[in-house]
Amino acid sequence: MPIWKRNLIVCWFGMFVTGVGMSQIAPIMPLYIKELGVTDPALIAQFSGIAFGITFMISAIFSPIWGQAADRFGRKPMLLRASLGMAIVVGCMGLVHHVYMLIGLRLLQGTITGYSTACTTLIATQTDKEHAGYALGTLSTANIAGSLIGPTVGGFIAEHAGLRSSFFITGALLMIAFVTTFVFVKESFVRTDKKTLKMKEIWRAVPEKNLTITLFITFFVLMAALYSVEPIITVYITQLSSNTSHVALVAGLAFSASGLANIVAAPRLGKLSDSVGAHKVILVALIAAGLIFIPEAFVQNPWQLMGIQFLFGLAAAGLIPSINILMKRITPDSLMGRVFGFNMSAGYLGTFAGALIGGQVAAWLSIRDVFFITSALLLMNAVWVYFKVYKKLNRSTWITVDQTSQIK
Repeated sequence: MPIWKRNLIVCWFGMFVTGVGMSQIAPIMPLYIKELGVTDPALIAQFSGIAFGITFMISAIFSPIWGQAADRFGRKPMLLRASLGMAIVVGCMGLVHHVYMLIGLRLLQGTITGYSTACTTLIATQTDKEHAGYALGTLSTANIAGSLIGPTVGGFIAEHAGLRSSFFITGALLMIAFVTTFVFVKESFVRTDKKTLKMKEIWRAVPEKNLTITLFITFFVLMAALYSVEPIITVYITQLSSNTSHVALVAGLAFSASGLANIVAAPRLGKLSDSVGAHKVILVALIAAGLIFIPEAFVQNPWQLMGIQFLFGLAAAGLIPSINILMKRITPDSLMGRVFGFNMSAGYLGTFAGALIGGQVAAWLSIRDVFFITSALLLMNAVWVYFKVYKKLNRSTWITVDQTSQIK
């Protein structure tokens, strides 16, 4: 088996488990906090929001830092650091006896993250151009699918094995990711940048600044769209269904449907990006995703919502691999980890912003307005991508960082 393919398999598993580890706590958080001694419903809601959101906020800060470390010391050491650290921290969450200990561990989890950034950088730099689209497309399914399926996994384990078992099992899976990474991942790393660059120097060295910013924002908007339904989906399912006995399970399945679609479609759309151009796939995927969100406001039962979420996942599957492919082609290898780190920060901020927007819009307007506003964000992003990316790349020779002429 080629080295790039073996690395891809190991990184996919690790990123999937990492995504599950970041999000599996969502459906069990209120129950676990209640088990830890908090009985006031208002305090339970407050602590749940803090404990869930703090991991993504801290991850947004530390992703570029670990990306820079990956460029300096290699990507495999960062994979080992993140997987072992998260295995220990997530496992310890099952041992806490106070809510502040749980929040502290969630903060620490955000601090030691960086597995996804290192994986993306490793695959982008170690995979040949012929297979890059397929590899990045396949890899992109891992984290997003893990993040979206995580709540269902966490709820299922908690229901059948207990709340604390969710943390122990996830920690064990992360330890398996650490072992497989240590044994099977191979990296030929040569550091080309011998000095530590400051933030301004890094940004000055980025060849395509406008295009890079556009890609960051597009990834932010995508993650915000994916997670805008997270705080409202259980309530929405309750409104749509007369049978509330399995509402948590149905809500988890509906939320995870887009993750399943991502797994199915992203590798194929990654290949398509290589053949027709990543900029074209990004534009079409944004328009499709924006339009698909609208009928979710008019569904009559949970199964219709689940089906449309699946269609949205198919459209969204074209975005992450295409963003990564474009970023790989316009970024020097010496800056790859740092640039992908900033991109991952945009994704974490999008996750947090999406959940915040969804909850606030539902509280101030209505649940159905969440879908209209999310659709508008995606379509406005599509218009911006059309003028800033599509028109420029469509009339230009395909660019890479080693070409002397750059798009102005």
